[in-house]
Amino acid sequence: MSTQEQAPEKADGPSSAQEKPVQKAVIDPATGQTIAWVDELGPADAQKAAARGRAVQPAWEALGFEGRARVMRRAQKWVTDHADELIATIVSETGKAWEDAQAAEVMYAAAAFGHWADHAGDLLADERIKVSSPLLKGKKVLTRHAPLGLVGVIAPWNYPFTNGFGDCIPALMAGNSVLLKPAEKTPLTSLLMARALKECGLPDGVMQVLTGKGSVLGEALVDVVDMIMFTGSTPVGRRIGARAGERLIPCSLELGGKDPFIVCADADLERAANHALYYSMFNTGQTCISVERVYVEAPVYDEFVAKVAKKAKKLRNDRPTGPGATEVGALTIESQVATVTEHVEDARKKGATIIAGGNPDPDKPGWWYPPTVLTDVDHTMECMTEETFGPTLPIMKVADVEEAIRLANDSPYGLMASVFTKDMVKGEQIARRIQAGSVHVNDALIGYTALEAPMGGWKDSGLGARHGAPGIRKYTNSQTLILSKYHLKKEPQVYPYTGRGFKLLTRVTRLFYGRGARD
Repeated sequence: MSTQEQAPEKADGPSSAQEKPVQKAVIDPATGQTIAWVDELGPADAQKAAARGRAVQPAWEALGFEGRARVMRRAQKWVTDHADELIATIVSETGKAWEDAQAAEVMYAAAAFGHWADHAGDLLADERIKVSSPLLKGKKVLTRHAPLGLVGVIAPWNYPFTNGFGDCIPALMAGNSVLLKPAEKTPLTSLLMARALKECGLPDGVMQVLTGKGSVLGEALVDVVDMIMFTGSTPVGRRIGARAGERLIPCSLELGGKDPFIVCADADLERAANHALYYSMFNTGQTCISVERVYVEAPVYDEFVAKVAKKAKKLRNDRPTGPGATEVGALTIESQVATVTEHVEDARKKGATIIAGGNPDPDKPGWWYPPTVLTDVDHTMECMTEETFGPTLPIMKVADVEEAIRLANDSPYGLMASVFTKDMVKGEQIARRIQAGSVHVNDALIGYTALEAPMGGWKDSGLGARHGAPGIRKYTNSQTLILSKYHLKKEPQVYPYTGRGFKLLTRVTRLFYGRGARD
């Protein structure tokens, strides 16, 4: 995607040419310049799109897993063939480094299309259930997973493919139609991928992108779909969950995080320093599962801090003009600059020391904050307790592992965490005590690429999970089938009630269950 202003982008299908919806500018956050215009749709458009999606869904479901997988495998090939175009589009609307877009979005895209194409059929296959009830002996019991029908996906701005379009892939492979509402600041990636799927043979109307304000279109979307998948802030997630509850539709919510990173005294400090810095600054720190707070045992604190500071001061914070141009790009939305500034200044006022960064250039065009490392921090500071979502790394000294675990769990969030130690037994023991959906030992964040394993949050970090069996089954209704071919002519539990039937069922109950209770 060129950084030059372009012709208006059009969402696929929901609005007619006669309506001429309002156009909204898409801004390159690294320059502050307009790069495209897109339609700003509303509730009426969502209703029309829903009707269209429902109309075409049965035919899409009827293609079966192999028919749907053929489209997804073509899309996988499209992503690898058009990787540079996809990266350029992502970078233009997010301001992230090219390498960040490549590793976290394009590689994920290529993997996700193939993974769900290959595994959806097995994960959603009918399952024969072995039952113990004597009343069901001789009968066949199955469970199946039927598509919900119309799924709504509300995407965030930090990862327009991975945490937006990526959620559409398993929903589509499960046999649903999908309405995707990308973040209003970053719609271009979703529009590009919708066109790509159409080129790959996806029938019209099965996948539709609705561009517009989240406060207007997002709320309307919840009211017209059969299930909602939302990624974003915890306060907004609560409102979406409440509305879904009123409608009695399922929802899956991937919300905020404040992920802890524990460095034990016996850790490989070079590796720990590299990972703490990289995974706190990756994507300019705008990742729900990024390293947001570090706890280091006192004996190695000074050495660890020195290593991080030396590495942090070498990071470039420049415009992402191409591969190798910078390590840390721009912040994607303007309001995030204010949040990062507030957290750093709050820490400074309360006694924190800034050993790298901390002084943004007010004359730099676009939305920027330099990679910043803070020490002498504690839990009275916002940078240690509230989600910063920016290029900051606060490092706190702790007396021992027990204090680190206590502080790691002292948070309403529980998305991801990391523990660094050379003792793998100890590392796993610590990991099992951390209140988070995913915990790494001697790694960070990389577990998100394990598409076979569920990834979800504890506490205020969300409901449900991405990836693994739960990551596709959430887009289905479970149905149990009881098939009776061979049965008694007169069954003892049916009318009329007789003393004989009562005695028979008493004997059956004792036979099946009487030996279960033992001292």
